[in-house]
Amino acid sequence: MRVPGLGRVRESLSANAYRAGWAAIRYAPDGLARQGFDTAGRLVGRIDDNDQLRRNLARVLGVEPRDVPSELMGQAMASYARYWYEAFRLPSMDFQEAAANVYLPDDQIELFEAELAKGKGLIFALPHSGNYDMAGVWLVQHNGTFATVAERLKPESLFRRFVDYRESLGFEIFPLTGGERPPYEQLADRLRAGKIICLMGERDLNHTGVPVTMFGERTRMPAGPAKLAIDTGAALMPAHHWFTEGATSRLQCGPRIDTEGGVAATTQRLADAFATNIAAHPQDWHMLQPFWEADWTEGQRARVAGNPGAAQHADGEAS
Repeated sequence: MRVPGLGRVRESLSANAYRAGWAAIRYAPDGLARQGFDTAGRLVGRIDDNDQLRRNLARVLGVEPRDVPSELMGQAMASYARYWYEAFRLPSMDFQEAAANVYLPDDQIELFEAELAKGKGLIFALPHSGNYDMAGVWLVQHNGTFATVAERLKPESLFRRFVDYRESLGFEIFPLTGGERPPYEQLADRLRAGKIICLMGERDLNHTGVPVTMFGERTRMPAGPAKLAIDTGAALMPAHHWFTEGATSRLQCGPRIDTEGGVAATTQRLADAFATNIAAHPQDWHMLQPFWEADWTEGQRARVAGNPGAAQHADGEAS
């Protein structure tokens, strides 16, 4: 049953929670706060079982959900907690110091710099793994600003806070909807100018999403990375970020994805690259939502089918 005004109340609570997090965490002692988030995440992962996360990890491991190790569930929630800790902490951090804690091998730096030197632009596509904002800080410190897209959140104040946060890190942000120009046009302009763009690339449960297979099951991924690479001639390279000890982390890049065969074939190759990296670091893949077709809700199925009215109705009934 839909409760009038409940959605606005939830939006307001969410906005206030994020505001409090950004205000409080930046002033806390780093070591103590980081350990506190890690401990809390592991505890939540063990005692408050997230059924969807367990189902998602089961696909990655190739096991039944009941066979996903409890230790992995704890590690996954600790990783998710670390993401939020660093998101709240980053605005007050020394960006050079933060970037120095991210390691990318020299040969992979040379790989993407060689593509960038061709002057046709470079697209990094990433899954929701590790801390993509921290990976972005490394990129800004190494190569300068890059462009990306931000989904328009509700309420508007929360959306603006996330945009301000990422712009403070050195990112150029285009809103997914409601901007002066469609983001695709702006991203294409940046690529034709030989610049870098970064896009989150493993989940798009809308009718525009491209059907792909990951870990043997069907899902959908955004068409944008492949379409931009084909339309502009820019290099499309998968990137992956995962956490290591303490405040350190690893970043992996490339090789360039072949775009022959069109958007569908290119997106499937990107899905294969993501799957390889997710399988290597499953604890850092922050996919707590339905991902595969078999798990989609009625609202998500309606949205994929291009029926937003039915999707909104189903989502309202679920709330």
